[in-house]
Amino acid sequence: MAATMRIQSDWNQVLRRNEGEAWLSCRSPGKSTLYGSLTCQGVGSDGIPEISASEGFFVNEITKKSILVSCPHENVSTKFLAPYTSFCRIHQKSIICIDISSGGGLGVSSSTDGTMKIWQAANGEIRRLLEGHVYDVNCCRFFPSGLVVLSGGMDAQLKIWSAEDASCVVTFKGHKGGILDTAIVDRGRNVISSSRDGTARLWDCGKSACLGVVADCGSPVNGIALGIADNTINLSSPENAPSEREIGTEGKILLLAREDKKLQGVGLQSRQPVFLFVGSDAFNCCTFLSSIYLLAGTQDGNIYQLDVRNTKAPVQIIHRSGAPVLCLLPYRDGFIASQGDGTCFIIQQDLDHVIDLTEADCDPVYKVATWEKQIYTCCRDGMVRRYQLSDL
Repeated sequence: MAATMRIQSDWNQVLRRNEGEAWLSCRSPGKSTLYGSLTCQGVGSDGIPEISASEGFFVNEITKKSILVSCPHENVSTKFLAPYTSFCRIHQKSIICIDISSGGGLGVSSSTDGTMKIWQAANGEIRRLLEGHVYDVNCCRFFPSGLVVLSGGMDAQLKIWSAEDASCVVTFKGHKGGILDTAIVDRGRNVISSSRDGTARLWDCGKSACLGVVADCGSPVNGIALGIADNTINLSSPENAPSEREIGTEGKILLLAREDKKLQGVGLQSRQPVFLFVGSDAFNCCTFLSSIYLLAGTQDGNIYQLDVRNTKAPVQIIHRSGAPVLCLLPYRDGFIASQGDGTCFIIQQDLDHVIDLTEADCDPVYKVATWEKQIYTCCRDGMVRRYQLSDL
């Protein structure tokens, strides 16, 4: 575990006031935490403040929305990024899930206030209210077309909606527990859901029917991810010939992040196990970085990178805090992760610093969605935040 830098959540407002001060810390495993502060010495005509750092810290670069700080003693630097804009009026309570359409124009989100809404990504203006689930909606995402939404709820129902008129066009029933995650196969003639009931199911959207149980784990499946398997990986053959209604399941592997501390890979078409990896705690989320590498995050803050061809030992374990890892997303040649302590960060292979998406003050950042250089987060504090990345 490398050293981790933190900053006061509202640093961007504080450091715009003359003599405004924001705290800073650098924590390294097994050592005492180094504390420091940043102080505003005045704001230039271009609106960019002049910042000085206390002993042990250096300000390397500053823009209107970001500050790059290093701690040479621990050989670590972090770029702290403030939101470009924040939307506080989409929901009244904690926002559990968020997605952005393929064209970047629309957002969809669900909240513990019981609502699911479609809104304009540019300004947060609400366009549609999607009503029909009983209880909370745990997950929502756009189909690749950007015109249709897939959602899963605590009511064990999976629904498909028109983003244009908010009508619910299909409801899938069959799970015996709340739906926790979904995945879309190719363009979306088939979809997958995972549930508290321990199963992952494959569905036919055209006939609104279940095509089969892909996996039955006997433990809640908190998250799933679908990827194209490297051709060196043996996915096995299905015991029975697949239905002609199965479209695009061949050559794909489904990851299952399980509550019983196991991460499982299953051949989507064969329904046969590919690997089973045991982690340190319940797995909350998983994603593919490529056809070989995958990431999975646990309740105790570990991010495991695995090679599908050999999952006996992880390629690496990234641990920045003991807070639950809630979301993992591939981004450029790295990934974005969010955790239950309000941190959300980007690690890139060719960058010598971490990018920290700031402002959530100890409130869990439940989900992250991206569109080109824009990153959207949703948080327990009821805010959707949009960050604008310059060329990294």
